[in-house]
Amino acid sequence: MVLVLGLFLALPIFMALWVSLLDWNGQSNPFTGGEAEFVGLDNYRDLLTQDGLDRTLFATSMRNNAFYVLLTVPLATAAGLGLAMIVNQRLLKARGALRTGFYFPSVTSSIAVSTVFLFLFQGSGAINSLLSWVGVKGPNWLNDPRGVVWAVLGGLGLVDPDHPSAFLAAHDFLGLPFSEWLAGPSVALLTMIFMATWTTSGTFMLIFLAALQNIPRELEEAAALDGVNRRQLLRHVTLPAIRPVLFLVLTLALIGSWQVFDMVYVMGQGSPANTTLTPAYLSYKSAFDNAEFGQGAAIAFILFALILVFVGLQRWLLRERTPKEAKHA
Repeated sequence: MVLVLGLFLALPIFMALWVSLLDWNGQSNPFTGGEAEFVGLDNYRDLLTQDGLDRTLFATSMRNNAFYVLLTVPLATAAGLGLAMIVNQRLLKARGALRTGFYFPSVTSSIAVSTVFLFLFQGSGAINSLLSWVGVKGPNWLNDPRGVVWAVLGGLGLVDPDHPSAFLAAHDFLGLPFSEWLAGPSVALLTMIFMATWTTSGTFMLIFLAALQNIPRELEEAAALDGVNRRQLLRHVTLPAIRPVLFLVLTLALIGSWQVFDMVYVMGQGSPANTTLTPAYLSYKSAFDNAEFGQGAAIAFILFALILVFVGLQRWLLRERTPKEAKHA
């Protein structure tokens, strides 16, 4: 087992780390000199500190993915937990059929689901047709680059999306103005967030369901005798009892959300206006479209480090607290 993991996991990671320090076009052996030039940390500097198109695209992909994570992780987790609590009810009829129906999107090919969503969310697709029945004119979902935060605030007359404040326009992070960081996910990205929530909540439902069925019935009966309502039962009994499983689901959702690639590839490849571009797709594009394998590997390792930081932070937040820590929290 150690040999297999070392050969097919550890060794490729170290090889990719070496590639991230090279200027390599993928046409030669990167480990024998040749056409691969050692550039040290230049690939990382181009992405993080050097002004230019590379940093702008990387910052844009990070902004998009950050909004994707902030919305997809809590929505998919909450949906999975809610579905698990529904199908866990002992008096519910057709529980088996409901479990199958809720889980079905999770076992369907993501490419097939993405293709279906392309048809559903076209300007003249089924979603806009349904909205027209209630007098709502839907947007051109997958071709709308507007940030929803600015669009909503602009619709309310609170801001002018086309002319952000001087402070937001003059200050930037990773070369991207604050106004673009705060614009919110684009309408096109919201479509992908909805799809991701729909396809992953079924898997999380099964994980939560197994955890809920392991909660001793005596705990729920004792809580019922104490007169707690459903909200109190969820907060003080259910969630503490499934804390390890909750950490697992949040970790899986967090890692999967930062690595989103397939739906981006199928549903627009970063368009419109790079508002659906993600680091995972940018890494692929840099390496296989632009023949900059060193930069593609550098993006992958920055993403890897970012995931480790967020998983560590999440583990700290969900750790078991002593009574003294819980009181201060």
